[in-house]
Order: sequence, then structure tokens, then C-alpha cells
Amino acid sequence: MKLVEALITGLTQGAMIALVSLGYTMVYGVLKLINFAHSEVFMMGAYVGLFVITMFGGATNPIVAGVAGTLIAMVAASLLGITVERAAYRPLRGRGRGALLRITPLVTALGVSVLLQNTAQLFFSARFRSYPQLLTGTAHLGPLGTLSTSRIVILVTAVCVMVALELIVKRTWFGKAMRALSSNEEAARLMGVNTSRVISTTFALGSSLAALGAVLYCLDQSQVYPTMGVVIGTRAFVAAVLGGIGSITGAMLGGLLIGVVGELVKLTDYSGGVDVLVFVVLIVVLLLRPAGLLGSTRAEKV
Repeated sequence: MKLVEALITGLTQGAMIALVSLGYTMVYGVLKLINFAHSEVFMMGAYVGLFVITMFGGATNPIVAGVAGTLIAMVAASLLGITVERAAYRPLRGRGRGALLRITPLVTALGVSVLLQNTAQLFFSARFRSYPQLLTGTAHLGPLGTLSTSRIVILVTAVCVMVALELIVKRTWFGKAMRALSSNEEAARLMGVNTSRVISTTFALGSSLAALGAVLYCLDQSQVYPTMGVVIGTRAFVAAVLGGIGSITGAMLGGLLIGVVGELVKLTDYSGGVDVLVFVVLIVVLLLRPAGLLGSTRAEKV
């Protein structure tokens, strides 16, 4: 029974990690940039969700407050993602040569991450803030035991979002433009793709998913504080690399695996070493398959 409960909890945790991981993998797929500020966008989304849910009445009006808080947090995170892209990354695009072309945006991403952390601490203080309890019921799953309503909502929401994202990338013009830009930016521009708009939209979409994951995460198991993005952001980045960074399906798979492995470790005597095992799994996978589980190795001209 404990094993089944751990698996269900792990899938829930993994679904939230996957939502954040998708932001890393989408941006990398388009720009070949690891956006380390993404974890702080996650944190900012959690703060916006908290303030909006409280403003709409919290537990006294759970449905309206929850929906409004989630949607407004996603919009706010999208705007923040676009702002970060335009202010910090767009001026650097195409500048430098060789390794400098990749290192400069990477250092900038780390700087933006620290800036957002300190901005949150300045405006919101360092104290922990709890979300109102909007989803307090439980559902009986027969021989499998019970599962909280919040985790059912998280699983259903995450699966629906992942399916929708996969359809967007594979079946829409925007998805085709993303894939063309990922393959060859110059060729995509020559074919009439507005590359700046596609990149901004990618940042907005990835940031909105991070905010969605943040609100669900805080409703289920966490408080809000300025450095909350570090732990979940690290796990989401590991999930993206584990699944194959640049692969949307890989990010989903990696997130679910990280969540399940973490919960299974908690059943052992080494429950405090969850992150250690996560990185061990990552190292083993990269040693055996450097491109990740679902990633593909492509030759690049230099």
C-alpha cells in the first residue's frame, strides 16, 4: 500500500516538475540557451498566484479564487518571461563567436536569476507565506487507498496541458515555426518566419507553464519564499536533461521519473538523499546516453 501511495505521489510531484521542465526544454530547443532565470519566473508566479487567490477570497471562494489566481499568475509570468527575453537575451543574440556566443547568455541568465531572487526578497521579504487551502477533500480509490483532491487536480491538469502543448508544437503554424527555428534560424528567417516573435512567444508559453506548476505546487505542498525556485528549478533542469533537453516529450518523461524516484527513495533509510540519487541517475544516463533518454544527437558544422 505504501508503495502504491508513493508511486501516485511521485507521479503528482513529477507532473509539477515536468511543467517547469518544459520551459527549460522549449527555450533550449529554440535558442540553444539554458534559461537559469526560469526557476525565478516559477517563484514570481507563485507569489502572484498567492496574492490574487487571497484577493479573491481564498478558501471562502475556492473555485473562483483558484481559477483567477492560476490564470493571472500565468499571464504575469508570461509578461515577465517576455521582458527577460527582450531586456537580457535579445541584445546578446548573435554577438560574439565560438564559445563566447554561448557563454555570454548563460552568465546573463545566472545574473537575471540572482536579480529576480533579490527583487522578490526586497518587495516580499524573506518570510514564508502559506497558500489558502482551496482543495481539502479526498477521493477513495478502492484498494489503492485515498488520494487528495489537490493531487487529482494536479495530475489531470498536467496531463491535459502536456497533451495540448504536444498538439501545439506538432499541429500548429507556431509549432512548425518553432521547429524550423530550432533547426536553422537563418533559413527560418529567409522562409518568412518572424524569429523574434516566435522566440518571445516561446518564452511566454514556457513561463506560463512554470506559473501553472508553481500555483499547483504551492496549493499541494509548499509555502512561498524568494528562494523556492532553486530546489524545484534544479530538479526541473535535471528532468529536462534526463529526458533529452530540447525534447518536449523527454521533459515530460524526465519530470515523471524524477518525481517517482524521489518518492521511492523516501521509503528507504536514505530519505534525506533524494537530490543525491536524482543526480546519480542523471550522471548514469548521461554516461550511457549523453543526449538523454529521448534526445537525439545531431552533427553540427563548425
